Amino acid sequence: MIFREAKTTDIAAIQIVRHTVKENTLSDPALVTDKDCEEFITQRGKGWVCEVGGAIVGFSIVDLKEHNIWALFLRPEFEGKGIGKELHRLMMDWYFDQTQDLVWLGTAPNTRAEEFYSRQGWKKVGMVNKGEVKFEMSYEDWVERSV
Repeated sequence: MIFREAKTTDIAAIQIVRHTVKENTLSDPALVTDKDCEEFITQRGKGWVCEVGGAIVGFSIVDLKEHNIWALFLRPEFEGKGIGKELHRLMMDWYFDQTQDLVWLGTAPNTRAEEFYSRQGWKKVGMVNKGEVKFEMSYEDWVERSV
């Protein structure tokens, strides 16, 4: 397994991963364009990928502009192997190296993602968007969790 920063040349593979998920699927694949991905990993924040055997199997992207987790997805056959946890750690460490502002995310209720974020120490604070669970993480909570 190789973890590294995402590059614009990874966008096609990132999109494939995004469209293979079984939960938190996009109602319309055109909602997240290649241009969106490029903007988020080059201007708004940063992204990371995990490669296994030369293929990208997961990715994470954080948005410094809106202070939120834009994406954390794995191909279903690679879940439960610690990949998501490491992509999450890389993303969060980088985010809090840039700012101490609160970070948030939204995810569909009653999903593996909701359970994952709860286990990572995120706090449920309500609902956002169209019925997604809203989570928040403070710098202090992240630092306390990381020691």
